[in-house]
Amino acid sequence: MALQIYNSLTRRKEAFVPTHEGEVRIYVCGPTVYNDAHLGHGKTYVNFDVMVRYFRYLGYKVLYVQNITDVGHILDTGEDRILAGARRERMQPMQLAETYTRRYFRDMDRLNVTRPDISPRASGHIPEMIELIKVLLEKGFAYEVNGSVYFDVSAWKEYGKLSGRRLEEAQAGTRVEVMEEKRDPADFALWKRAEPEHIMRWNSPWGEGFPGWHIECSVMSTKYLGQPFDIHGGGVENKFPHHECEVAQAEAAWNKPFARYWVHNGMLMIRGEEMHKSLGNFITLEAAFQRWDPLVIRFFVLLSHYRGPLDVTDEALDAAGAGLNRLWGTVRAIRRELGVAPEGPASAEVQALVAETRAAFERSMDDDFNTPGAIAALFDMTREVNRLLNSGMPLTKGSLTLLDELYSRLLGDVLGVLPENLEAEVGSELTGELIRLLIDTRAELRKAKQYALADQIRERLAELGVQLQDGPQGTIWTLS
Repeated sequence: MALQIYNSLTRRKEAFVPTHEGEVRIYVCGPTVYNDAHLGHGKTYVNFDVMVRYFRYLGYKVLYVQNITDVGHILDTGEDRILAGARRERMQPMQLAETYTRRYFRDMDRLNVTRPDISPRASGHIPEMIELIKVLLEKGFAYEVNGSVYFDVSAWKEYGKLSGRRLEEAQAGTRVEVMEEKRDPADFALWKRAEPEHIMRWNSPWGEGFPGWHIECSVMSTKYLGQPFDIHGGGVENKFPHHECEVAQAEAAWNKPFARYWVHNGMLMIRGEEMHKSLGNFITLEAAFQRWDPLVIRFFVLLSHYRGPLDVTDEALDAAGAGLNRLWGTVRAIRRELGVAPEGPASAEVQALVAETRAAFERSMDDDFNTPGAIAALFDMTREVNRLLNSGMPLTKGSLTLLDELYSRLLGDVLGVLPENLEAEVGSELTGELIRLLIDTRAELRKAKQYALADQIRERLAELGVQLQDGPQGTIWTLS
């Protein structure tokens, strides 16, 4: 099956066909760097990271652009978020932006999120924004008033085609007195005049000012990816008005499609409620990393489909950690056995298992990046691998190598949750023999109906990170 992607623009799944054969050009709205990244950012950028990784797994040459908003993102009070943060931190605005940009990438690195190929800053593209605004004015899609420029929504008849609705009240994040300048409350700012106290300001044909939030993404995406490009991504909360405004600006100016596929990921919830500072449930990534391994958080994100909401609870994250440790334990066991395995090619059974797992993994990922289904395929394989490892019949180097390579490719390269330094346990051969000896002793105790002693062995092994699983074929063990 060819890769199918749910396109928010058409509201249906569509076969992915790139604009340029063998290439994928993708733009994802990046953070506004006025504060630390939070769990919602973690969900968004892990979701899109796996998409980028899967495209590369399929052999595409990917150009991934993710912007940094360091100017123009306006609060409901009419104040730029960067200026508000700079006053809070007692920093220069660009000092604040640089500080939190570095912290953002630090947090993403810990989540094993691949760095974008290009991370353009909004403040570095003011000339291009001014040029786009000029085009919109010339074509009659914008108007200037008192040093500010607004997009005339009534002039662009397709406004609303992405979100399915129009803006009936002012949502541009402007002050009340500025909103009165607009011909219609739905019109949004392309350029804002700078009040005397406004520090971040640039010269323009309309006087000193700064860009609106929406204009930056239209400019930076098309500058580096062309128009149309393949995929525009971002959080569902940005579909309206931000992404709707992006579409209007770019298509009105250049009279051709902006992005061919729109991909939106779902919201992050904290115990059933949206995350907000006012609710006291706001969790930064830095705080979350003090409680959970970053790769456990990443794995937790991937256990839900990207388009759905993700509800964060301690119990769910702990369960995700236990599941990930089971997968890691099997990989460790494979690498442990590789050091002592007999030479020989991969068995037909292992080859069939690997082929079946790869096919199931790809079927799920081809179905709109269904990571829960892909992970389920890996758990199915893991159960079979554990059975083989504990069957009493040693696997050959060829079989173990084939299994290790598949885990590295799918769990590591695509899903990004296999650490590069996940090594085989020290003293692998002796450790395995000792554990097997304890398992055999436990079996003899059970036969003798000395269940208390048998349970003590199981419990002590569990405390040491060795999990036992009894089944018709005997007892298998893995490291957690």
